Amino acid sequence: MRAENGFQLTHFTERNAYLSDPVLPSLLKRILPSSVAAEIEPDLVRFGTDVTTTIRAISERVTPPLLTQYNHWGQRIDQLDTSEAWKELKAVFFKEGIPGIFYERKHGEFSRVYGFAKLHMLVGDSHVVGCPISMTDGCARVLELIGTPEMKRVIFPRLTSRDPSFAFTSGQWMTERPGGSDVSFTETIAIPTEHSGHEMWPEYKLDGFKWFSSATDSNVSVALARTGDIKDGSRSLSLFLVPLRLPLISQPGAPIPSPISNGIYTHRLKHKIGTHMVPTAELSLESTTAYLLGSLNHGVKNILPVLYITRIHSSISGTGHLRKCLEIAVAYSKVRRILGGTQLLEDNTLHVAQLASISLIYRALTHLVFGTILFVGKVEANLGEKNDELLLRILTAVVKAFTAEKAVSAMEETMTTLGGMGYMEEVGIGRSIRDALVEKIWEGTTSILALDLVRSAKDPATFLAFTTWGEKIIDSCSLELRRKLEAPLEAVRTAFQQIYEVYREPTDISPLVPRPALMLVGYTASAAMLLEHAVWSDNTRASVRDIDAEVFTRWVYEGGLLSSLKDLQFALAQSKERIEMNSALAYGSKL
Repeated sequence: MRAENGFQLTHFTERNAYLSDPVLPSLLKRILPSSVAAEIEPDLVRFGTDVTTTIRAISERVTPPLLTQYNHWGQRIDQLDTSEAWKELKAVFFKEGIPGIFYERKHGEFSRVYGFAKLHMLVGDSHVVGCPISMTDGCARVLELIGTPEMKRVIFPRLTSRDPSFAFTSGQWMTERPGGSDVSFTETIAIPTEHSGHEMWPEYKLDGFKWFSSATDSNVSVALARTGDIKDGSRSLSLFLVPLRLPLISQPGAPIPSPISNGIYTHRLKHKIGTHMVPTAELSLESTTAYLLGSLNHGVKNILPVLYITRIHSSISGTGHLRKCLEIAVAYSKVRRILGGTQLLEDNTLHVAQLASISLIYRALTHLVFGTILFVGKVEANLGEKNDELLLRILTAVVKAFTAEKAVSAMEETMTTLGGMGYMEEVGIGRSIRDALVEKIWEGTTSILALDLVRSAKDPATFLAFTTWGEKIIDSCSLELRRKLEAPLEAVRTAFQQIYEVYREPTDISPLVPRPALMLVGYTASAAMLLEHAVWSDNTRASVRDIDAEVFTRWVYEGGLLSSLKDLQFALAQSKERIEMNSALAYGSKL
């Protein structure tokens, strides 16, 4: 039999990426002023169509980057070539205002929500172009905060431009071989030149080896380098703006400077599990010109805005990939027949139950991510109160770690709903899983971020602000809704109280506690944001108010909050013997 004969598979069709989203339209209706929503929603609807048509067509043509280190004459050239489609996708980001929307701030504190809503839809078809864009966003924020007037005049407009022919992208170079996420052992050194005291371009020369550069095709990068004694660890690091080529701004008509014109040599491109289209490399810096950002020996403090922003981008990567995978699963269920062709998957109770459980995770994560983004917008627009800043200190670490932990496993579930079809590369779920896996590592693993959360608790006001925020949401329930949700509300209240007790004395926290504690914060914060939405839905008598209340209830009872609470209580009860037994299990007992 020829392939054209016999049973023919029915192709599924994905719907508009915005209109089909089970969360975004309703969520934006709640958190945006009506005037802002009315202005941006037509653009989101338009973009939702573009994502599954023109942008996807570009995405299908992207190929991996290629590095040529030497030319035919044996000369070192380090020529990095990315595909035209990769460049076209970058241009899409710029033209759509990512990251431009964030800094135009046309919609004030809601500009972040608008821009990230577009990114949320775009992620699954972007081949992780969002990675260099996220670092560009972070670099722009650093220049906005501590850049010299000349940097703000020359570089900042390029980092935030909508014109692809003018726009810059930025990298972020922190990771080195000795330490990974621990930058205290950074080997790269910065030596002041005779121009180090220049008011606008304080010049240094960098020498070192950056082990993980995710934007090797960028125009500039922010980098940490040592300006003091290595014995001082991270306290002797400073932050620098590094041009990848010199001159940084070429004259019109001038040839493009050599890739090694600033003493930056590409040792090799990384071979990774996913993110294959991103030109990630190991770089040697040899007398590389760089410009000091902020004060000497305050590099870790000065780069924090980059980390806060890229962690939000990381969480959007998780929800964005999951959005696409869930839509594929739903679309397939509408065309795939089972039981001898008598029933569609969408009519099969067991199958729908599995889709509902995935949708529950997606809803919780999306509310958590955009709830956090709302705080980012308030703080950047200088409208946030002290408690908002404290909450953001917690949420940026939690949203990144929690979304990374939950999103990929949910994507795997969407793959199984398609059976063998889901395992096929052409469907797209596999690539989303591979590309999203990096979020478990990039910008700090869950364990690293769990320790970061413990450090934030050294200020007792931090988790007091978190608890106060949660109590305020719980207390906002109407009497009718409170009666309906009495049991899950009590469970969430208990979780908030447990979290406050754990972090009240951070110096006494057992090493077994930070990770389960972070996960409980993630479950509890997302539950609070789902509740906030259910309260709004109830108050406005929305037609889906019963569904929103059900989502909150299921997240508490079935999503993992209660089991997470038990996990934390179990960790709190463990003794030193548990730690010793963990070592024996991991490495074997000593005979």
